Amino acid sequence: MLLCGLGNKGSRYIFTRHNIGYLAVDRFSQRYSIPLDKKICNCTIGVKEDLIIAKPDTYMNISGSPVLSLIKRFNIKTEELIVIHDDLDMEFGRIKIRWDGKDGGHRGVRSIIETIETKDFYRLKIGIGRDPLMDPVDYVLSNFRKDETEALYETLDMAAEALHTFVYEGKEKAMSIYNKRQKI
Repeated sequence: MLLCGLGNKGSRYIFTRHNIGYLAVDRFSQRYSIPLDKKICNCTIGVKEDLIIAKPDTYMNISGSPVLSLIKRFNIKTEELIVIHDDLDMEFGRIKIRWDGKDGGHRGVRSIIETIETKDFYRLKIGIGRDPLMDPVDYVLSNFRKDETEALYETLDMAAEALHTFVYEGKEKAMSIYNKRQKI
């Protein structure tokens, strides 16, 4: 199974909303002791038995090529892929696991769909909300505010738990538990 968090490489983007996929993989790595200590296929990865966790070492909009490289290298079926990414159209702190679908305007997801030539994979979408006063591009590249920090860490913990349930207890169970409306 491959858990792949999307984000933008570089220190400038570390704590931005668009990097919540990276942050969720980092939290999963810490919580379940799977160090992200290898560099292959233009990704930083951690491996534990049949589980690979990864962060493409690219910019968000060109995530497809590294994901495809990992799929080929580790012989991953698309039903064993879950892409973790931000979602502007979900309220901040909400998570949702879904199977297939369109890219929803998310260019990282679009890159993966186009490169692996299917939309048939799982996504863990993490809501970042939307600021109606900001251009969406500026908003996703903005840092989380200090007043959002506690809720952000709770969201990352919930995402790590959801991923753990997804991997070790089943996809359907994870979706039935974590797709309900959560309160932070």
